[in-house]
This record gives sequence, structure tokens and C-alpha cells, in this order.
Amino acid sequence: QVQLVESEGGLVQAGGSLRLSCAASGRTFGNYALGWFRRAPGKEREFVAAISNTGAITYYADSVKGRFTISRDNAKNTMYLQMNSLKPEDTSVYYCAAHRTAYAIRTLGEYDYWGQGTQVTVSS
Repeated sequence: QVQLVESEGGLVQAGGSLRLSCAASGRTFGNYALGWFRRAPGKEREFVAAISNTGAITYYADSVKGRFTISRDNAKNTMYLQMNSLKPEDTSVYYCAAHRTAYAIRTLGEYDYWGQGTQVTVSS
């Protein structure tokens, strides 16, 4: 069992930056691939970024590629999402998730554990 807790999000102006973190419980953190998803008001939850268990492989949604960076520190049981050049359309509840394999994946339904979500609001 893995419990995931996202850091507090926040309100940021367009063009600004914000870093989210996701702290995980458990001694097998390094065995799990991880991901970030988000859900904007009135929309489905969507893939943002994923990272393999070692951090060697990462994937990004086209909408965030070049602006967001996913990373992890297995010694600290923590994953990060650095968000730069934020846009109003990035406003969403952001969720971290863990998948019980080593492989970075984009598919929401394949993830086994989820955080509670954190609100990020980008003002124009």
C-alpha cells in the first residue's frame, strides 16, 4: 500500500512558476512508476507527466512539454512537478499517482494509488 500526499498548490500569475511535490509512504517507493494528472473544471482528468521508477524515462502531455518537468528523489520518497510559463488553461486540480511497475505510463486507468489532489490556479 502506498499513500500519496501532494503539497499545497496555489495561485500564480500567468507566466509564473510553481513546484508541486508528492510525498509517498512506504519502503518500496523506488519500485513504482509515478505520474501527474490534472482535472480542470468541467473536464475529465487528464495525463500531465509520468516518470519511471529510476527517473530515467519521462513522458509529457503535448500541452505541457517544454514548460513542465517531472522528477523524483527516491531517497526522499518524493516526486516533483516543476511548472514554468504557466498559463490560465493550466488551472486545475493536480493529482499524483503511483503505478505498481517500473514503467512510465500515460494511461490513467493503469495507476493503482492516488493523492487527494491540490488546486493550482493561474490568473491572466
